[in-house]
Amino acid sequence: MDIYKQLAKRKSFHLFPIGRKKLIEEELARINSFVKQVTPLFDDIKYEIKIVKEKETTSKKGAEYCILFYSEKKDGYLTNIGYMGEQIDLFLTSLDIGSLWFGIARPKEEKINGLDYVIMIAIKKVDKNQFRKDVFKSKRKEMSEIWSGEYIDNMEMIKYAPSACNTQPWLIEHFNGELKVFRVKDISKRGIMPINKIVYFNRIDIGIFLYILEVVLFNNNISFKKELLKEKEEDDKTKTLVAIYKI
Repeated sequence: MDIYKQLAKRKSFHLFPIGRKKLIEEELARINSFVKQVTPLFDDIKYEIKIVKEKETTSKKGAEYCILFYSEKKDGYLTNIGYMGEQIDLFLTSLDIGSLWFGIARPKEEKINGLDYVIMIAIKKVDKNQFRKDVFKSKRKEMSEIWSGEYIDNMEMIKYAPSACNTQPWLIEHFNGELKVFRVKDISKRGIMPINKIVYFNRIDIGIFLYILEVVLFNNNISFKKELLKEKEEDDKTKTLVAIYKI
């Protein structure tokens, strides 16, 4: 799988197309196998990922299955889920399986094995022509709004990372061979997101962004060492440093 190619293809299916297209057993087996191999951002945070029929959740998006994410509540757990979930999201795209990060719906099981439900990705098999055809038409911030300091060529794909209500809560500062990644909170651009949920979803979003940033760096043959900073649960700053990539 060429992960980088999936960045331009992937799309958020806010309502899945009506049709009888179903996942076959082989595809489900591949998804289950991939889920077991995802790389966490933080090795010390317990989590579980479970695949259930959509009817076992409150989702009404016309999906066939939902991938549920559970975690222990520790500093960094939401970013950890976002990072792992985006690996799955791009893998699904490579199989022509539509997906949607869905934060409103709830599963029947709010807890499993002592772990709390975090978020789900709704999925359904769709036709190839229903994916994004021109990523550059997607509404995103300009690079100048999310990047400051020394510019690196061919990094534009980072701005197409998905985020809750398209808030795009990230900022990169590049100086002296260090990419500092910040989560930024802007209550004026939250869309329909409740104000008390901004930090919750933006922490998941920044995990998604970190994974996509790494995919783009690898595609550009840029090696790096990363230093991760776990956000404290009580932290509610406007601008929070979450990672440093030394390139």
